[in-house]
Amino acid sequence: MENLIFCLNATIPVFLVMVAGYIFRRINLVDEGFVKTLNSFNFKVTLPALLVADIAEADFYAVWDTKFVLFCFGVTLLCISIISLLARLLLRDKTILGEFIQASYRGSAAVLGVAFIQNIYGSSSIAPLMILATVPLYNVAAVMILSFTAPGSTGLDKDNLKKSLKGIITNPIILGIFLGMIISIARIQLPFIVSKTLHNFSVLATPLALIGLGAGFEGKKALAKLKPTLICSLCKLFVMPLIFLPIAATLGFRNEKMVAILIMLGAPTTVSCYIMSKNMGHEGVLSSSCVVSTTFLSSVFITLWLFVLRMKELI
Repeated sequence: MENLIFCLNATIPVFLVMVAGYIFRRINLVDEGFVKTLNSFNFKVTLPALLVADIAEADFYAVWDTKFVLFCFGVTLLCISIISLLARLLLRDKTILGEFIQASYRGSAAVLGVAFIQNIYGSSSIAPLMILATVPLYNVAAVMILSFTAPGSTGLDKDNLKKSLKGIITNPIILGIFLGMIISIARIQLPFIVSKTLHNFSVLATPLALIGLGAGFEGKKALAKLKPTLICSLCKLFVMPLIFLPIAATLGFRNEKMVAILIMLGAPTTVSCYIMSKNMGHEGVLSSSCVVSTTFLSSVFITLWLFVLRMKELI
């Protein structure tokens, strides 16, 4: 019972804030324009501020773990490869191939990774290492997969690849991680005024991000393409964690690192999957359905996985 309460305390507050965002949207307390602005503000300001503050205050030499970063990168690459192979073998409708693959591997690692690690351990200094190892790979792989599987595709869309690479280099979250790393590595002591200002922005990051996720939730879209949506959701939330969490445990990852790996593997499909799919000539219906279904089901599966990890004394 104690382990179950621990897991519920870790997940329920996070998802209740998302539910609140959903309710705010349904009662028209916030509208679509507000949600779009909120997500942009959070992506460009509050999340980078949080990452800068957490990393700058951490001892980089103590936090950095090459083994962990390589594991996250390697597992993400394996997930993409496994899902791509299975999708080509199992899907009859090849028009949804690219959307299915992207939605099955690309999770909301930055937002939920920070939220859960903060909620359980009080800081998120390990989350940036996972983000650094996965987010650039997420984006490059998505461009390649969606280019080759787009209707009427003639191969890799070089313009989209260049745009994606530029987006990675100028990504505020990645820039926030690097700025925090520079401050930590150089052991720069930030003036109190700067530090306090960063903290004032950073405390907004998690609640605003979760409200934005909840407010953008559209339940009706989950009914579209139900069968591939459920298969994709099962891969995202259950199959990949089932395969790779035992490997992570065998390699000795524990506590914050294990939670970060869980979120990397089992976080719900990120909204940017839908945006990128639409922009690259795909229908987008499966992507939006997967975002909705995985967001809804993740409240159950993440709690379940945390419970298992807690029972095995891995967190």
